[in-house]
Amino acid sequence: MIAARVSRTLCLLSLIALTLTACGAATPAPTTAPPPTATVVPTLTEKPTAAAEPAATAAPATVAPTATPVPAPTATDAPAPLIPAADEATTRITVPVGFHITVFAEGLPGARFLAFGPDGALYVSLMGTGRIARLPDADEDGRADAVEIAAEGLSTPHGLEWHEGWLYVAELDRLERLRDEDGDGVLEQRELVTDNLPGGGGHRSRTVHFGPDGMIYVAAGSSCNICVEEDPRRAAILRFAPDGSIPADNPFADDPDPRRQAVWAEGLRNSVDFLFLPDGRLWANENGSDGLGDNVPPEAAVIEIEPGRHYGWPYCYTPVVGANLPPDQQAEVRDDRMDLPAGFDCSQAVPALFTDPAHSAPLGMTLVESGNFPAEYQGDLLEGYHGSWNTTAASIRDCKVRRIVVEEGLPVSAEDFATGWRAEGQPCGSAGSYGRPVDVVFAPDGALYISDDLGNRVYRVVYMGE
Repeated sequence: MIAARVSRTLCLLSLIALTLTACGAATPAPTTAPPPTATVVPTLTEKPTAAAEPAATAAPATVAPTATPVPAPTATDAPAPLIPAADEATTRITVPVGFHITVFAEGLPGARFLAFGPDGALYVSLMGTGRIARLPDADEDGRADAVEIAAEGLSTPHGLEWHEGWLYVAELDRLERLRDEDGDGVLEQRELVTDNLPGGGGHRSRTVHFGPDGMIYVAAGSSCNICVEEDPRRAAILRFAPDGSIPADNPFADDPDPRRQAVWAEGLRNSVDFLFLPDGRLWANENGSDGLGDNVPPEAAVIEIEPGRHYGWPYCYTPVVGANLPPDQQAEVRDDRMDLPAGFDCSQAVPALFTDPAHSAPLGMTLVESGNFPAEYQGDLLEGYHGSWNTTAASIRDCKVRRIVVEEGLPVSAEDFATGWRAEGQPCGSAGSYGRPVDVVFAPDGALYISDDLGNRVYRVVYMGE
């Protein structure tokens, strides 16, 4: 808006100082027509006008406040994000000094995983409705212009990953890829990549990411709280070639059970998300089992995944909360509810690198690599914690976003980054809760986006400087 006013002013000055022809030499208006609009679902509240800072009093009715760039606090090549006016999330959610959180979009039933598309819009899976929503912000004011339905009729869509112009969607029993061929915002082209995923009940989320090797990795949770799975593709991370076939170098590619041929790593009760580090290592989280009390087993916030390894469930678990534990505390211990299979003991199970209190429920995770977060955050992890629903009042685990500090390639400590979605003593997900964080992703401009499947929102966090 400011740039447009300046351009008009310069144009008028040119008319006075030079000639009408000189003024007419200004940059012409774009000739490309905008694409047709997809199906729009109105958001629950009116989109507020962006403002430079939260203000104590409203601006005069005749003057529209303008979104103001915030200088980048670190030496990065990302553009400075814009800060919209404060809203209910700003007052309810606590973030560290220097950060600012607002609602980016709402009216998103069961909002789960997030991914930015090549068109600059944010896409979110609406797992319970079988839909994927598109959240454009064409005016770049930090608030979605609308909620557009980009795809529907999917089978419990969860994980999203853009790759070479296609949106890969991990569904309950299949992996599909979708593309918008005509530019209308609807992903009308739809192709099956593989149906070699386990369906059925239990943990229904499936998460997909491409690895640095160009292969597709998919996480699938267990069918139960604790049991011996009949399908080896459950409680595992699977690996496929881009065409959905089994890579020849998969650790179990020659297994007589064709279902196990896709397995990359096993014994992971419910790794809801995972990511690849710049050096190629694969880190995942895991939700532990229930039924052993409020404090057992600790939640695995960071596990280093290696091909062909077993990570313990349902037989063993990492017993101590913390990071970089000494060897005598790090080794996994027996879950006495399960008999060990022949030839297996807990010394063969790979322990977690970092654990947090039981029932914290880590879900989406992202790496702080660049953008407008302070330099001390670079290389750290952020994870959305869903919090507990079945602990005693004294041991309720908060629903929040957690920062896991990484030093020299290893997680060393953790601290809360965003809290306030529930009242004190209130279980996460209970009636009256404001929300429950799920996924966390960074935008190209360095802002952080957080999904919320209880409040049906997506939030946006930017760093303003202290």
